[in-house]
Amino acid sequence: MRLAGVQLEVEGGAVAENVDRALDRVAAAADEGADLVVLPELFDVGYFAFDSYGRAAESLAGDRLARFAAAADDHDVAVLAGTVVEDLSASAADGIDVPAESGLANAAVLFDADGERRLVYRKRHLFGYGSEETDRMVPGERTPVTEVAGVTVGVTTCYDLRFPEQFRAMVDAGVECVLVPSAWPYPRIEHWRTLGRARAIENLAYVAAVNGSGEFGDDALCGRSAVYDPWGTALASVGDDPGVVAATVDPERVAAVREEFPALRDRR
Repeated sequence: MRLAGVQLEVEGGAVAENVDRALDRVAAAADEGADLVVLPELFDVGYFAFDSYGRAAESLAGDRLARFAAAADDHDVAVLAGTVVEDLSASAADGIDVPAESGLANAAVLFDADGERRLVYRKRHLFGYGSEETDRMVPGERTPVTEVAGVTVGVTTCYDLRFPEQFRAMVDAGVECVLVPSAWPYPRIEHWRTLGRARAIENLAYVAAVNGSGEFGDDALCGRSAVYDPWGTALASVGDDPGVVAATVDPERVAAVREEFPALRDRR
C-alpha cells in the first residue's frame, strides 16, 4: 500500500478554505499513486480554534465529510479525513452509533476507495494541558481496525501517542499500520519524534504520524510528520512547512520483522 500523509497548512476557523485545500491535496496525492491519503487532526477548523468548534461541528453523515467520500470514490483512493469536530446528537439522528447522546467529539473517519465509511475513531485521550479540548469534547470508547489495500490499519489521535496500552490493543486485533492524525505543537518536538518511533518499535508495526502546519496566536504546530517502519526507521519525514510524507506499507515486512524479532510473543 502506498501511503501519503499530508502535512496540511491549517488556518484557525477558516473551515471552507481548509477543506478546499485538503481536497486539493487528496487529489494531488492520488495522482501521485497513493492508495491511502491521511490528513491531520482537526484539519478543517484548526485544533486551537476552540471557539469555532461549535460552528464547525457536523454529523459524520454531513455535507463536509460527504465531499471527502466523493473525492475518495472519484480518485479511487482511501482517505482518512484527519479528524473533524463531530456533533454527536446530529450523528445519532443520522443513525450513527455514538458514545454520548449530545456534545462534540474529535472524530477520525476513514473512507475506502469506493467512498464507503469503513472506520470511525473518536479520540479517547483528550488533552487538557493548555487546551480546552477536555472541556469541549466527549472522549471516545473504541479503537477499531479495518483493512485498506490489503493492510490492517488502526487510528489513534495526537495525545493518544502517550498511552501505549491503546496501541497494544490494536496489535491484538491484528493491526499492521497505525495512522496518527495530529495537531502537535511546539515546543515538544522531541516528544513527538520519540513517541511515534517508540510506538512503531514496541509494536513492530508501521506508524504514520501526520501533523498539521500553521500558527494559532501564541500556539504553532511543529509539523515534522513521519512514517516509521516496524523497526522504527523513518521512511519519510518533513520539517515544519506544509508537505507530504509518502511511503510503502508492506504487511509482509511486518510479518517478517515480527518473525525475526518475536518480542510480541514474549509478552506476559
